[in-house]
Amino acid sequence: MDIIETVFVRNNLVVAFAVVGVTIWISYLLADKLTAGRIHGSAIAIALGLIAAYFGGVATGGRTGVADFALLGGIGLMGGGMMRDFAIVATAFGVQLSELKKAGLAGIISIFAGVIVSFVVGAAVAILFGYTDAAAITTIGSGAVTYIVGPVTGEAIGASDTVITLSVAAGLVKSILVMIGTPLVAKYIGLNNPQSAMVFGGLMGTTSGVAAGLAATDPKLVPYGAMTATFYTGVGCLLGPSVLFFLVSTIY
Repeated sequence: MDIIETVFVRNNLVVAFAVVGVTIWISYLLADKLTAGRIHGSAIAIALGLIAAYFGGVATGGRTGVADFALLGGIGLMGGGMMRDFAIVATAFGVQLSELKKAGLAGIISIFAGVIVSFVVGAAVAILFGYTDAAAITTIGSGAVTYIVGPVTGEAIGASDTVITLSVAAGLVKSILVMIGTPLVAKYIGLNNPQSAMVFGGLMGTTSGVAAGLAATDPKLVPYGAMTATFYTGVGCLLGPSVLFFLVSTIY
């Protein structure tokens, strides 16, 4: 047992990938068997991850959730800034400007409208909770755009770790709501063709939420919604630490 434990601790990043893989497998199984696909497996996986992080922190008295366990230390690296930045760069390299043209003017407008509306809502919530610092308001507002835009913006403008964490939480809540809500409202908003899927992806923006929600609605719509949602993330990363931060700074 000592030998096995030593090997696992030394290769904790491999263990992290295995644990995440098993968690996702269980989540998709639960989504299929218990909800008949109405709630996407990604939403369940995120919920399980948050629960595990909470109990991991309680059990160890630490600050990094399950990563405080030596055996699961690799999750701290897997969920850290390096992997996040790699995902952002990989997403950016996957974008083709020519593809955006297929969305038409409505798709382009939806991207900017989605970023601005989400930011305003998130910033308003931050203000209602008593934040008056421009960096904090901008970071939380950017988190409402997506949980990728939040930390990117926060680190660029010097927000605290606590505020950056709140921005990620805001983005995760939005992602889960989009995952669950998309198949419930699709019929009422005409979400049944590629054009509407592109506009929907541009308005909602959270790539994981849009992709999962469309997969539960009609898998054929996923590429169209994910395409504009990807551009949405890029636009958010550009506007968050620049234009939007300067606008908030003029007020606060």
